[in-house]
Amino acid sequence: MSDDHRRVGATGSETVARPRHTHGVAAGADTRYLSIALALIVGFMVVEVVVALTSGSLALLSDAGHMLTDAGAIGASLWAIRLAARPATGSWTFGWKRAEILSAAGNGITLLVVGALVAFEAIRRLLDPPPVQGTPVLVVALLGVVVNLAAAWVLARANRSSLNVEGAFQHILTDLYAFVATFVAGVVIVATGFTRADAIASLVVVVLMFHAAWGLLRDSGRILLEAAPAGVDLDQIRDHLRENDHVLDVHDLHVWTVTSDLPALSAHVVVDDDCFHDGHTPQLLDQMQDCLVGHFDVEHSTFQFEPASHGDHEHHDHP
Repeated sequence: MSDDHRRVGATGSETVARPRHTHGVAAGADTRYLSIALALIVGFMVVEVVVALTSGSLALLSDAGHMLTDAGAIGASLWAIRLAARPATGSWTFGWKRAEILSAAGNGITLLVVGALVAFEAIRRLLDPPPVQGTPVLVVALLGVVVNLAAAWVLARANRSSLNVEGAFQHILTDLYAFVATFVAGVVIVATGFTRADAIASLVVVVLMFHAAWGLLRDSGRILLEAAPAGVDLDQIRDHLRENDHVLDVHDLHVWTVTSDLPALSAHVVVDDDCFHDGHTPQLLDQMQDCLVGHFDVEHSTFQFEPASHGDHEHHDHP
């Protein structure tokens, strides 16, 4: 195989791909930010559990449970980054890049599970509210806002185009909203004695958790099921490729996402027979891949060039 990875098959078709390059978000680039956020979350979570048990606040306890999932989410994200840094070897032709997507999906699932548990207990306490000490709730919630603001600020500096990092960030962000709701509940309890405010705040947190979970599961699901990236129009890509000189048709067009920031494309391209005799295919390859990079931001692409007569040997319909 030559430097441009050209392969000529028995049918006269030709497959040409770009030289190898680094894929996706740089592995390990966000480890420091995630580690700082993890230290902030774990330290405050221990304090919150103690105060929640002594004050009888479900909102604080649910926040602590959510912070536990935050810690788990950040820990999973750190582990996924280390896996994604492993080189492509053997049958793992893309390495462990998808570990980041699996981590994001896991974050979405944990948000759903914890949200369901908190919702169940909140509804029970709405029907039969236990006594809640408002002042400890108010103080800890205010501290929680400060800690989660710091953690969110740290993670906001990381590369959130990585779905793995975005999953950890969403955990922190929903926890920040949760502490704001808990703080409001503490104010209501101190001012009015209305203890059901604690359970109502918990239900507000549940809604936010479900919303974040849906976004993570939707985006990670699209990648795991190899759907085309959001906003990508395959017909538009096909039309652009056909505009190149000597291109007669484009079929078997597939666009998917390997991991965050790594869309990939493959296609069979029917070209004039003369292209296989006058050495024009390398120029045509450059034109087509420049078209993809310039119009669709797709850098990883593989084209199989075929003569028009090759269609007689195809045994399936082409999308």
